[in-house]
Amino acid sequence: MNVMTLSALAEPNRLDIVELLRDGPLPVGEIAFKLELGQPQTSKHLKVLNDAGLVEMQPAANKRIYKLRTEPLQELDQWLHSFRLIWEEKFDNLEAYLYKLQQQENDKTGK
Repeated sequence: MNVMTLSALAEPNRLDIVELLRDGPLPVGEIAFKLELGQPQTSKHLKVLNDAGLVEMQPAANKRIYKLRTEPLQELDQWLHSFRLIWEEKFDNLEAYLYKLQQQENDKTGK
């Protein structure tokens, strides 16, 4: 898992940009407008996202269109999946333990 991915997504405006681009490519001006950010600020955030490999830019006449790259997000999902497996096992163990306690309580009360 690339640390740059997490670092880039840690900033709220960049995370908002990624969420906007989830619906499809957008030009810088539209991203800035939708997030109520200045265009220079938006461009700086897009540069960080681009450097982290999360977005790519496609020039179209005098516009710069940005779109998400799925590979870094897939890597992040795979990394998080390993933690999901650990937690699922812990929850399964907790569920079995609680069931056992409930059965013991039912045996004591004759239910």
